[in-house]
Amino acid sequence: MKIPFLSRATEFAVERLTQADARLLPAIHREDFVRPWSEDEFETLIGQQAVFGFGAWRVGHRAEAPAGFVLARLAAGEAEILTLAVARPWRRHGLGRELMEAVLRHLHAERAEALFLEVDETNQPATALYRRLGFSEVGRRPAYYERPGAAKTAALVMRRDLR
Repeated sequence: MKIPFLSRATEFAVERLTQADARLLPAIHREDFVRPWSEDEFETLIGQQAVFGFGAWRVGHRAEAPAGFVLARLAAGEAEILTLAVARPWRRHGLGRELMEAVLRHLHAERAEALFLEVDETNQPATALYRRLGFSEVGRRPAYYERPGAAKTAALVMRRDLR
């Protein structure tokens, strides 16, 4: 599935991730995660039947790393966002929203009932995006996220009903 969209005069296409894309994802993931996932971990996840994901590539640049990506898992009618990352140069261009909307479209087609995610309580841009997309807080995991040289922060558990 290729969904083109414009973002501040740059055209992107949202496309389904494949196992071959696994080599392109760790560099983006390590920008924000204390324990980034390896190429092997991405390849294993993407290869699982219940896992799916999307990347946002600049049009004509599919061989390069995507500007952002999202991985999700669907099982028994409930889905969860496993990870969402947007490369720093491309933040605040609407890519996170486009990627999340691709997941929501896919889950609608699969007739999923709910989508869950966890987000660092201090990540205000992500929390605001998720609230705009209709997610609400349903739980909290204290001292969940580690940050170098700082106190651990809580993970907000958020849910969006899809039916």
